Amino acid sequence: MFGIENYLGFVLAAILLNLTPGTDTMYIITRSVSHGSAAGFYSVLGIISGILVHTVFAALGLSIILINSPLAFTIVKYIGASYLCYLGVKMLTQKSDSVIAKGLPTNDKAASAKRLNYGKIYKQGVLTNTFNPKVALFFLAFFPQFIDPSYAHSALSFLILGLSFALTGFVWCSCLALLASKFSANLRKNPAIEVLLNKISGVVFIGLGVKLLTEKG
Repeated sequence: MFGIENYLGFVLAAILLNLTPGTDTMYIITRSVSHGSAAGFYSVLGIISGILVHTVFAALGLSIILINSPLAFTIVKYIGASYLCYLGVKMLTQKSDSVIAKGLPTNDKAASAKRLNYGKIYKQGVLTNTFNPKVALFFLAFFPQFIDPSYAHSALSFLILGLSFALTGFVWCSCLALLASKFSANLRKNPAIEVLLNKISGVVFIGLGVKLLTEKG
């Protein structure tokens, strides 16, 4: 159907792959631990949106450019790694919302609590995933194994498989965000620990950036 072979096998493989820890998993966990379930959920939405971007690129054949052009791969890799390091440095130098709000009037505390820009967290998730060339290469290597090579509309097959992969990823990552947030809820109530969590998250992001930078296509 739609040129897809062994769809059930693909779904099972997608679930197992989503369960495997990677850059996206670490991003979601660190956001959830540092800023709570809402931040974790918007991170999930951002990561899943990035997966959909890669799906469209793969369906249109644009991802093949990364395979055939070492320069293009290197440029995308450097952008992604630099962005992760930038986020890490930003978190290392950021003060916690609890510290900022301490001693302020009630209304100001409420305003400070809302300073966390979930839209920005969503965009960061999108960019983190989109500028990871390893994801694009993975899609091109994994999806064709479940597509009939004689099917005339392979782009449609790519889109269906990509949506399926994104759906399984959304379910797992959402559970991951909720669990990480729940287990760290009491820690975030302590301003000193909240600052420490932000700094740890910053170090993790920088580490992910360096890891991406050292990977080869």
